[in-house]
Amino acid sequence: MSGGDLSDGPAEDSRQAPADPESVAREICLRQLTMAPRTRAQLADALRRRDVPDDVATAVLSRFTDVGLIDDEAFAQAWVQSRHAGRGLARRALAAELRHRGVADETVKDAVAAVGPEQEEAAARRLVARRLAATRGQDPAKRLRRLVGMLARKGYSSGVAYHVVKEALEAEGADLDDAPWSLD
Repeated sequence: MSGGDLSDGPAEDSRQAPADPESVAREICLRQLTMAPRTRAQLADALRRRDVPDDVATAVLSRFTDVGLIDDEAFAQAWVQSRHAGRGLARRALAAELRHRGVADETVKDAVAAVGPEQEEAAARRLVARRLAATRGQDPAKRLRRLVGMLARKGYSSGVAYHVVKEALEAEGADLDDAPWSLD
């Protein structure tokens, strides 16, 4: 017999029997959580994509929640802290990101409430200060539009954005009071 004939006995690289769905679900969740913190909804989506039965997914997710491996409140608080400090995102943008990740509305509200209006305005001022030099030499109306647009993309209201940008431009000596594009 040739060494390539596998019909006469067990294969040398015999495979283990498929694992039970609960083990598969646990493995998927642990792998996902090892890569980065995840919300319960993100893990549920990962299990659904891997065709884990809903009842098994619910049981595994509940167990992970009970032991503290899944904590949407802690995830939301850490997310808000990180993204506000690191990227300067406003409360509106932070809330949208959390909702996109499947965090419940009440949890989103609680987490975003940690960023007060004063903190939000201070972050807007820092963002404008970083970008202000890059706009020097341009038409004041163009500078205003670009800086307000940058803040708007980060979730700041038009009122806060305009106020912070106008203040920064005036501090540089720009005369914005008589401009036809002034919103005052």
